[in-house]
Amino acid sequence: MSLISVGTMAFDAIETPFGKTDSIVGGSATYVAYAASNFVNPVQQISIVGYDFPAEEMNELKTRGVTLDGVEIVPDKKSFFWSGRYHMDMNGRDTLVTDLNVLADFNPRVPDSYQGAEFLMLGNLSPNIQISVIEQMKKRPKLIVMDTMNFWMDIAMPDLEKVLKMVDVLLVNDSEARQLSAQYSLVKAAKEILKMGPKYLIVKKGEHGALLFHANEVFYAPALPLEDVFDPTGAGDTFAGGFMGHIAKTKDISFNNMKTAIIVGSAMASFCVEKFGPTRLKEITKADIDERIQQFVQLVSFEINFE
Repeated sequence: MSLISVGTMAFDAIETPFGKTDSIVGGSATYVAYAASNFVNPVQQISIVGYDFPAEEMNELKTRGVTLDGVEIVPDKKSFFWSGRYHMDMNGRDTLVTDLNVLADFNPRVPDSYQGAEFLMLGNLSPNIQISVIEQMKKRPKLIVMDTMNFWMDIAMPDLEKVLKMVDVLLVNDSEARQLSAQYSLVKAAKEILKMGPKYLIVKKGEHGALLFHANEVFYAPALPLEDVFDPTGAGDTFAGGFMGHIAKTKDISFNNMKTAIIVGSAMASFCVEKFGPTRLKEITKADIDERIQQFVQLVSFEINFE
């Protein structure tokens, strides 16, 4: 049931209309691990950090069943750092600082102990890095999911097109789906993207939920209306962690089970936004998760009597 998660482990400085934090642990792989470890062990991490990444954070991840054999620690450089300011609607944001630091030299290595993993989550990184990890796997995982963004569409489209042919599921937001497909309608966009290689497309729409496309099938999962949204940073990665955690736990990659996985991912993301960084993800219990998933079920459950 092992799951490999490839991505960043980093520091973020975040400002939202509801507060700010100077420096807090973040990174796509960090959020994926905290979410997925509620459902599957081990989560086998592949990332890179500097000398400044806290040992207590590493230990916290280990206690949750996250394996760090694939995390390179560079003793003389700092970890990746990102700073951003969110707009009032909490959807738009401005990047203030991006310090690549160790990420500029990231050349991931898949440890022997990770070989044979059935599920692979490729976080939002250079397509070259994503390709490298896939090619290092001696046996192709049962399901490969990748995240990407408009930045790679702008500067590395040929490599992105190559990796799209190697994965099963693509995870993007609505603006990225439109850019990648050159289609405004998300239904038309999905048809174009599925021609590029992935069998499934998940379009994240933030506070408006998520869409799952496969062949001629479509599933929509709403987002839970929340009273307080403090920080959307990492929500997409937490969604991916919940999604992959459920898939890895059930070992079922059918369209029907992916519908359930999207609800699980949405539930995990709804926790993430309630506090800065991964703080809330460290607090929740299995009972909290079960209750939140039930809230999602109730949100979309209805009966129709045609008589």
